[in-house]
Amino acid sequence: MSTQYPAPPRTTSPFGNDHRNRPAVLGAAGDGWVEFDLPGVGIGTAEYPDGPTGVTVLSVPRGARTAVDKRGGAVGVSGGFPYHHALCFAGGSSFGLAAASGVYDELLRRTGYATDFGSLPVVSGAVVYDFTPRDNAVYPDAALGADGLRAVRADRVAVGRVGAAVSATVGKVDNARAEWGGQGAAFARIGVARLLVLTVVNAMGVIVDRDGGIVRGNLDPVTGRRRHPADDYAELLAASTADLAPAGGNTTLTAVVTNVRMTDTELAQFATQVHSSMHRAIQPFHTIADGDTLFALTTDEVTVPAPSLRLGTVAAELAWDAVLSGVRGT
Repeated sequence: MSTQYPAPPRTTSPFGNDHRNRPAVLGAAGDGWVEFDLPGVGIGTAEYPDGPTGVTVLSVPRGARTAVDKRGGAVGVSGGFPYHHALCFAGGSSFGLAAASGVYDELLRRTGYATDFGSLPVVSGAVVYDFTPRDNAVYPDAALGADGLRAVRADRVAVGRVGAAVSATVGKVDNARAEWGGQGAAFARIGVARLLVLTVVNAMGVIVDRDGGIVRGNLDPVTGRRRHPADDYAELLAASTADLAPAGGNTTLTAVVTNVRMTDTELAQFATQVHSSMHRAIQPFHTIADGDTLFALTTDEVTVPAPSLRLGTVAAELAWDAVLSGVRGT
């Protein structure tokens, strides 16, 4: 299957949510699966095939302390709290922030509509712009957010074109050279420590493997070759031209979840370290045309020495694995 998306046909009357005629799809398989075993943590996806667009919901029913690291010039986040019971990643740009309210709705139903202070859930939403490869205004709404929570499972997560990444794209130096992005994941269990990385890659940059090769994005449709954006921008700098402005609508959303206890300071540094490391897999990263956000969550269940440094170093490699799984499947 081609990794490059065709230019969508343009119509004078694109349709939105009121004109959908196909039901939501819960728990789609994507291009493969990544298994994980992190007690108290689950992930679910739901999609509107009429978009296509979707959500990915990360659920932590017992709660997890959180640090949020936001980069780039176009961040789209609601909430961003220091503690969470769920995260809702969604397509639909700012409209997709509505999906997080559906996660709230479903959590309220599950508590029997309890509203005492101790029963109130905490949910943040974060969005990617996924309208470029499609000719409609369908977006993830509250109903789809609730569906994403209903689809949560605690044993494996789909990767590839699925959930919030079903219409994600990468390598957008020029949209004519962009390719499909994807949702990626990676998991590791090392001693008592467990680490799970979930990422939705909708970046302006290209995806780079550990050998330095570009594996997705900025594909020349004539030659079939991928080109590093640095080469394009070096030529533009030399020519002092204003052509080839960066394509807007880019964001990579990431969650790194662990069971290892950290102080608030350690957790914040852990988030920064892992997020910064992802520039190796996505080049360029954190640009003015991106809205990259990483949530680092801990369930505080086990203790290890020097957790921020040691976990951050391991999680950085997992994050690279996760990005690659999003464009390669498993």
